[in-house]
Amino acid sequence: MNVVSVMAHQDDELMCLGTMLKMRERGDTLSIICVTDGSGGMIQAPEMPRAEAADIRDREMRALAARIDATYLCLGEQDEYLYDTPDVRLRLIDALRVCRAEVIFTHFNPDYNIDHTTVHELVRQCAMHGPFPMTKTAAAPLSATPAVFCIEPSGGFGFEPTHYVDISAQIAEKRELARCHQSQDEAFHAGLGIGIDDWICETSRYRGSQVSVEHAEGFRPFFARGFIKPYAILP
Repeated sequence: MNVVSVMAHQDDELMCLGTMLKMRERGDTLSIICVTDGSGGMIQAPEMPRAEAADIRDREMRALAARIDATYLCLGEQDEYLYDTPDVRLRLIDALRVCRAEVIFTHFNPDYNIDHTTVHELVRQCAMHGPFPMTKTAAAPLSATPAVFCIEPSGGFGFEPTHYVDISAQIAEKRELARCHQSQDEAFHAGLGIGIDDWICETSRYRGSQVSVEHAEGFRPFFARGFIKPYAILP
């Protein structure tokens, strides 16, 4: 299957990265789409120009994508000022078609960050339109509506998983890959006093404890016609 992470920012994919690694192991193809440029994430360097910040975030995300043999696409919208517009919708539909998306991971709604919730709504609309031939983009329409799963928001508020994936065997690689986001590792140390790899483990340990494994990622599907499939998708 063609598995696509569609997130607002570079590093948001970390809440599904263990599962994506597990899906890669069974032969699935991986892609990562970021809707914004990530330029608003440098809390440790508030005077950094946005263009420089965006360039750093782009290099970090490309490095991670290369290490997992994933396609990376960035729509380049301004971080923290994302809006659902006709142009953004069409470009996201085209990106999903380029990736031939069959499974999508994206943000949960509610979430603390409005960029995240905007991406959630964009995915709901754009994944639905991906197969529609009357929606014209450069890439050809998808053959079917992708299955869509929501990742856990930071802090987990309002989120109760319906699906769990045991990532105990993938956690070491996931932690190593998380450190590709060096700028965000520095931001986590500045803001929370812990590294980004430690932060992701807090959640996966908790979800793992719920299902009696060391580390797990939790998900909720889009409960809507077309997005639910009558067969198993997650490993």
